Amino acid sequence: MPKVSSVVVPYAAYLRVYEPLAAFPEPERSHWARYARRPDRPSYQDELRRSLADLLPTPPVAVPVHESGDAFVAEVDGVVCVCPWRTRLRGWQALGELAEELPAAVLDAVLPPVVRGQAAQDYERWLARNPDARPWIRTATWQVPLNWFVLVSDEERRYDKGTGEVPPLLRYRTPMVQARRRVARGLRTLRDTVEEGPLIDGLLDVGRWLEEFHPRSLVELDYGGLVHVLPAGELEGDHSAAEVAEGIEALRRGDGAAAGEVYVRLVERWRAVRDRRSAN
Repeated sequence: MPKVSSVVVPYAAYLRVYEPLAAFPEPERSHWARYARRPDRPSYQDELRRSLADLLPTPPVAVPVHESGDAFVAEVDGVVCVCPWRTRLRGWQALGELAEELPAAVLDAVLPPVVRGQAAQDYERWLARNPDARPWIRTATWQVPLNWFVLVSDEERRYDKGTGEVPPLLRYRTPMVQARRRVARGLRTLRDTVEEGPLIDGLLDVGRWLEEFHPRSLVELDYGGLVHVLPAGELEGDHSAAEVAEGIEALRRGDGAAAGEVYVRLVERWRAVRDRRSAN
């Protein structure tokens, strides 16, 4: 595997929704139809590089000045579906979460308070004009949230080891109707068997987000940059979606001990991944 700098490839996983062109109003629908035919569409690495380049000026650009006109494209049963980047919207939302991720001194050094304050004011004004806006992409750094695995099944897992300059790939893709059904079943089981907590809250949140999209959409869970921090053996042997399903099924049967063993195993695995953040 080629050596990849964490500056170029942040260790992040992604949950994406690809909507059919019919879900978009005009003139956006025509824009995406033309865009999908382009042979030179940028990759997610291009999106990351553009975002990181904004941090180089002095003062840094906390959020892009203009919204991205790019998207990821997939074909589902002959239907073209797109996942708009919406980099500006996601930048605003991520900025609001940074205070929980970084110590104040580090945050102030990377993005001075005056820069963050201006970005927050811009977001408030923009949100007042676009109250129903939502991103097509969710990001998680140094982990895949366990509630994301509820949306997919092990049969939908795709793992490619990568060769030469092509990095490994680990992702799941599932129809929106399946993802929503799994969320509903998972929530029903969890509410009947465990106390309210982060797992239920996270699944509720992602379920509400999925309801915002066209029912013929495609849902993708992509390990993204995490493939560069996990050894090939761990990637190949990672079947977290199957284990999450196993744990929920154990709860449904009333076997709390088996479900607990699965949960502990998953938590320890992903804690070990997050611990590598401080090791670097």
